[in-house]
Amino acid sequence: MAWFSFLIGVLCALPVAVLLALWLHRNSRRAAAERARSTEHLVELAKLTGGLAHEIRNPLSAIKLNLRLLAEDLGDGEGDRDRRSALRLGRVQDEVERLHSTLEEFLRYAGKMELHCDRQDLRRLVEEIVDFYRPQAEAAHLVLRQSLPPGPVLCRVDAALFKQAVLNLLINATQAVGEGDPGELMLRLSAQGGRAALEVIDNGPGIRPEDRQRIFDAYYTTRPGGSGLGLPLTKRIVFQHHGDIRVDGEPGTGTRFLVSLPLAGES
Repeated sequence: MAWFSFLIGVLCALPVAVLLALWLHRNSRRAAAERARSTEHLVELAKLTGGLAHEIRNPLSAIKLNLRLLAEDLGDGEGDRDRRSALRLGRVQDEVERLHSTLEEFLRYAGKMELHCDRQDLRRLVEEIVDFYRPQAEAAHLVLRQSLPPGPVLCRVDAALFKQAVLNLLINATQAVGEGDPGELMLRLSAQGGRAALEVIDNGPGIRPEDRQRIFDAYYTTRPGGSGLGLPLTKRIVFQHHGDIRVDGEPGTGTRFLVSLPLAGES
């Protein structure tokens, strides 16, 4: 009789199971539809904001040009009025230049990103980045070091975008460290478990936990005058390469960004 009782229990539970399955299926379809609508809305929003940014860029470039011409017309005026006008004009030029730079960064961040990937030895790319960036590091009184493995580290990457992402990390580290003695930046490359790991390390003040949670959010910045788009752009580039990026570093211990990318196959 035990088996009969078990069978009765199963039969009684079937309607409930069927209803639960139908409910889950309906909610799954509803969630998929909502995700599709959300994605469509984001795509449309990206088109609108990108178009708006382009519409702003053209007159902004004209304003820059006219301000430069106006500054040339003022020349080296010796009167107090001319000097005040030149000072005010310079401030306006600086602000327009800042807006122009922010707009260009936004277009790079929000625009369509087309990757042209091929097999690259990341050791060579890191060496090129270090050679390019060392003068800027030295100008900030920072020592830039590199640590590379003896063998090749092959990944399928877009070399130009990869360099841009790493340079963004170096610029962020330079601004974090400031002009200190001894200030140090380190690029450390390694490969393990089918993935390449590139660490960008500085001995600066570190990052507060509340900032670390938002550091990759667009327009979030702790630096006066910062656009808040450099690190989000880096994250987007890394994700487009099927990679990951994370940041470590408590206040007073420096900061380490870790970029992880899949190694290229043998084919």
